[in-house]
Amino acid sequence: MFRQSRTIITKLRNLSLQCSWRSRGSSAVERALKYTTGQKIHGFTVTEVTAVPDLFLTAVKLNHDVTGAQYLHAARDDTNNLFSVQFRTTPMDSTGVPHILEHTVLCGSQRFPCRDPFFKMLNRSLSTFMNAFTASDYTMYPFSTQNAKDFQNLLSVYLDAVFFPCLRELDFWQEGWRLEHEAPTDPSSRLVFKGVVFNEMKGVFSDNERLYAQHLQNKLLPDHTYSVVSGGEPLAIPDLTWEQLKQFHATHYHPSNARIFTYGDLPLEQHLEQIEREALSKFDRTQPDTAVPPQTPWNKPRIDHVTCSSDALAPDPVKQNTLCMSYLLGDITNTFETFTLNLLSSLMISGPNSPFYKALIEPNIGTDFSSSTGFDGSTRQASFTIGLQGMAEDDCEKVKHIIAQTIDDIIATGFEEEQVEALLHKIEIQMKHQSTSFGLALASYIASCWNHDGDPVELLKISESVSRFRECLKENPHFLQEKVRQYFKDNTHQLTLSMSPDEKFLEKRAEAEEHKLQQKIQSLTDVDNKDIYEKGLQLLAAQNTIQDASCLPALKVSDIEPTIPFTPVQLSAAGGIPVQYCEQPTNGMVYFRAMCNLNSLPEDLKIYVPLFCNVITKLGCGELDYRQQAQRIELKTGGMTVSPQVIPDTDDLDLYEQGIILSSSCLERNLPDMFQLWSDTFNSPHFNDEERLRVLVMMSAQELANGISFSGHSYAMTRAARSLTPSADLQETFSGMDQVKFMKRIAEMADLTSVLRKLPRIKRHLLNPENMRCAVNATPLKMADVQGEMERFTQNIAANRKERKPVRQNIVEKSLDAHTESAASRKLISEPNFKPCQMKTYFQLPFPVNFVSECVRTVPFTHTDFPSLCILARMMTAKYLHGEIREKGGAYGGGVRLGAGGLLSFYSYRDPNSTQTLSAFRGGVEWAREGKFTQQDVDEAKLSVFSAVDAPIAPSDKGLGRFLNGVTDEMKQTYRERLFAVTDKNLIDVAGRYLAVGQQTHGVTILGPENESIRKDPSWVVK
Repeated sequence: MFRQSRTIITKLRNLSLQCSWRSRGSSAVERALKYTTGQKIHGFTVTEVTAVPDLFLTAVKLNHDVTGAQYLHAARDDTNNLFSVQFRTTPMDSTGVPHILEHTVLCGSQRFPCRDPFFKMLNRSLSTFMNAFTASDYTMYPFSTQNAKDFQNLLSVYLDAVFFPCLRELDFWQEGWRLEHEAPTDPSSRLVFKGVVFNEMKGVFSDNERLYAQHLQNKLLPDHTYSVVSGGEPLAIPDLTWEQLKQFHATHYHPSNARIFTYGDLPLEQHLEQIEREALSKFDRTQPDTAVPPQTPWNKPRIDHVTCSSDALAPDPVKQNTLCMSYLLGDITNTFETFTLNLLSSLMISGPNSPFYKALIEPNIGTDFSSSTGFDGSTRQASFTIGLQGMAEDDCEKVKHIIAQTIDDIIATGFEEEQVEALLHKIEIQMKHQSTSFGLALASYIASCWNHDGDPVELLKISESVSRFRECLKENPHFLQEKVRQYFKDNTHQLTLSMSPDEKFLEKRAEAEEHKLQQKIQSLTDVDNKDIYEKGLQLLAAQNTIQDASCLPALKVSDIEPTIPFTPVQLSAAGGIPVQYCEQPTNGMVYFRAMCNLNSLPEDLKIYVPLFCNVITKLGCGELDYRQQAQRIELKTGGMTVSPQVIPDTDDLDLYEQGIILSSSCLERNLPDMFQLWSDTFNSPHFNDEERLRVLVMMSAQELANGISFSGHSYAMTRAARSLTPSADLQETFSGMDQVKFMKRIAEMADLTSVLRKLPRIKRHLLNPENMRCAVNATPLKMADVQGEMERFTQNIAANRKERKPVRQNIVEKSLDAHTESAASRKLISEPNFKPCQMKTYFQLPFPVNFVSECVRTVPFTHTDFPSLCILARMMTAKYLHGEIREKGGAYGGGVRLGAGGLLSFYSYRDPNSTQTLSAFRGGVEWAREGKFTQQDVDEAKLSVFSAVDAPIAPSDKGLGRFLNGVTDEMKQTYRERLFAVTDKNLIDVAGRYLAVGQQTHGVTILGPENESIRKDPSWVVK
């Protein structure tokens, strides 16, 4: 997977921490403290042992004696153990060699020579995470699992993959690029470029924001590896040869160029022994020439311009320009300076109180900050970028002037103390919040600094950095202003990059690709042509061969725990509002949720609900204007969000709950302040500032438009489902293409008064205690205080309580407590007369790739066939669709999944094909109906399903399924037992009864480029 630099910014917010809430015997943290500097363990020498109490871990640094491989172990009482190996990969061209290599090493190795062990292990393990990432200057291979045996299995596969891959030519063709006949079996069909990475990068470069970020990095750091596209420029990828790929592996994938990281509560010695025995003992030391030299600083600023495709869904069609100024900062291995600049960046751009927000966003010059805006610590020297997207070309000079003026203003006036405190409070919250993927967050957080020989342990001492930062401010009140002068005002290494749409951009890209193709074809001899045809058949034969994966290690279904641990909750009430209390070791945090149904909301206002949710906590409330409200939220909470919810019933596909969910968290000491903010939001939200609303509308519309090229498969699935169940129809209204187009219309309105007037009407229906239930997760010691605050909160908002008539007549009440006939209930909407219908929709969009989905209406969660369909979906994905859609079809991804609402969704992602993929979906169903699978396939599908079912749940989210969906632990246990009991006969049976042609109602959607055959087919609705 290609990760552009901006997506792996080393920011503290990625570090949502978790403290020990599950420990085994003696603490892993204490055990690790017993290691001593100079101690020899299995070919490694301990170089440092450091307690990091902030993060509840002990860091142990080691070096491998022979190869010099660097090793860091973070011992922590967390059962979700992680391994990661990363190599410094510094390409000097844009052929995408590190990215194609990342794909190809996972296609088979010496000990595990079967094709694609990586994807096969997804179904032979209980991993909580498995992937690989190519960044600008490193490639990382992480996995995590809660099972000790599984950890050893995955470690063997990963070590063999990276150090001893097969790197077969056929795998290079499949994953990288190849010339092949459009129909591989027909030598008279035209030759075309194919390849997974080739198509993936065409998809990446169809995203204007990603394209801009790539140009920005290439032009700001033009001296070395950052001047090229590590993921691969589509037109340069066909210049890469198989020989070059193997050579890059030989020079870069060596232990002397490796950094190995392990995390969790498993013993370090076991890891070291296995890594030494299976990999490192087979190598000598080399001197890898992979270091990135510092960029030569410029003596004067530079200006550049690039073009992109125009966006039909842009909020304002005439405002599609982007302009940013980017500044090269210091070396990221200076951890405190990097920490300071990261905080400074947040102070300058985060939220409505920041100077650049006031200067650039509020005057409505553009729709939003460019997504490249902010601090980027992923390259050897960090950078800071500030600028706008969605602006008019005429405003470019004006924006440059505003940026320069704002920098002068910051130097003159600095920042308010409360702004700095709000930011430091955010860090405190992030250090206390417990996530389930902390190991992975840690690996990403330290990757860039460690990659350039910085000290990863220094990075972990966050409290020390905060204290030192406070000290610097105390000693020198102008500390931050001096940094702004040094790095922005007086910095001549700055780039101003503008981007404008070119109507013919995609046409020109297609012409350039065709020109490249013809160049390749013209240089072919008759022997080459014969070779291409034969190799195409050879690859197809390899793809069609059933693989013997018996060489791979695997867990057994018997390794899965037969029962789940139950989560106790207490059901109570406060001021007549049902409340679920869940005592959890939340590390001094309190988590609050409230679900409010929207049954009384008039139908014409429903499409406005996502907008209402987006703005309700950002317009001001009580005595606070929107700036003061934002500051207060930052100072006193971990954030306050409101989002639309459509919850399908667990027993009936035509029954669902509709509403909004309020979420927030805070440190225990700030509990009264958090509830006061919610009280003010209920009692006196501000709906009088049209200019503020316009800013929020523009940002929202821009974000939705930008998201389609990245999440096209989600939009395709949501749309394909809309005509199959009433809940899916509402989901399309709230989060599908309908919502994208609606927000574009709102953004185009010259006068938003009519929209502003609708907000208080919506508020009266939604923020009504009559339709509300709450849930709180906190520590046992704090729960009594929480209950007292809940009582006060419900009294404070009682005046908003009003019994309103539901718009739909068919309301079904379900008790919140299955064990007792309590009065508290969820009020669901029933649509017994809903008629599912077939729909085929095509959205023509400016992308060179397709996103394809077909949805089928099946059965609800509690139905006895649901577990069989769930396992069938996993099995079809792994054993049939992966081969057809990705390996043969060249799409980046594809498969089928069963949603909680009983909709089975086939999908493909960044797919060069459209209707052919629909045929692959059909083929998958026939394959299953004919029983062309083994008992091993069934068992692997079960393992894959259980790895998702048993994914760790953070203390903040325990009991949430019960609160929202009414899914109790007993229901989960019943589902679990049914999953264990699924047989091959069940799978053949459900494939025939639900998925065969004519059995159930289907919906189909494709998002993609112009398609002549679909346009001419009257069965398609073309948008």
